[in-house]
Amino acid sequence: MIQKDLTYKKNLPRNIIGKLLTFASFCFSTIAIAPLILVLVYVVIKGGSVLSVDILFSEPQPPGDDLGSAGGIGNAIVGTFIITGIATLISLPIGVGGGIYLAEYSKGGYFARFIRFGTNVLSGVPSIIAGVFIYAVIVVTKVIYGSMFSGIAGGISLSILMIPTVIKTTDEGLKLVPDELRKASLGLGASMFTTITDITLPSAVKSISTGVVLGLARAAGETAPLIFTALFSYYHITSFSDIFYEMSSLSVLIYNFALEPYKAQNELAWAASFILVTVLLLMNILSRYLGSITTNK
Repeated sequence: MIQKDLTYKKNLPRNIIGKLLTFASFCFSTIAIAPLILVLVYVVIKGGSVLSVDILFSEPQPPGDDLGSAGGIGNAIVGTFIITGIATLISLPIGVGGGIYLAEYSKGGYFARFIRFGTNVLSGVPSIIAGVFIYAVIVVTKVIYGSMFSGIAGGISLSILMIPTVIKTTDEGLKLVPDELRKASLGLGASMFTTITDITLPSAVKSISTGVVLGLARAAGETAPLIFTALFSYYHITSFSDIFYEMSSLSVLIYNFALEPYKAQNELAWAASFILVTVLLLMNILSRYLGSITTNK
């Protein structure tokens, strides 16, 4: 029997080429991740240095050069949570319902293929299109209690961006549920409705939650739809009726204050950027965590 030499020879051409390719892939990966790291570091330095308790809870004041009298971003933080909350209330039942139909009832027919195609197209539509659409349908027509720019209109525009993500993750999550569970439930005499609500949906809830969080992360960082729908306000929300009027948000505040010629407003924009980036980062970490739980289960 001929015994082959299996020791690693680093001077062989294929091993040298392999090392070069490994080094090249490492360099390209570093270049790809470098912009994210640089943006995060820069926002943390610029925004974290001016952050304070007063800035987090107070309202912005008229433009000026003094940061101490410029107010804060408290109303924008509250407005962002309210608008994204409205978007979630609208997109969650529509998205989950659409995903249930595709996964459990459609049987892969023509209409189901049309919905999947439309969902993929809608997920790639620029966000400004959603803002212009809601502006034309709701803001201009004053169809919501006679109000024009409002938090409700802003939430509806963001829900358009969230719905495709929720539909796709619900559809894919339900497909991962073993078909044996459905057959066992139906074999025991349970209805299709009971099987979905008590068996398949609870089994796919982590996948669906991942999609909702990802959709929220995308919606919370959008600016263009809110400029056309919610506009901006310098005041805190004091009652439920305020959602029918202009409402502030972090992304629009950043857009407005970054263009101001005053240093105080520019620093408030950096503080808002820090808060927004932190919220989006936490949302993405949460979605990855939920996804890992789903994968390991």
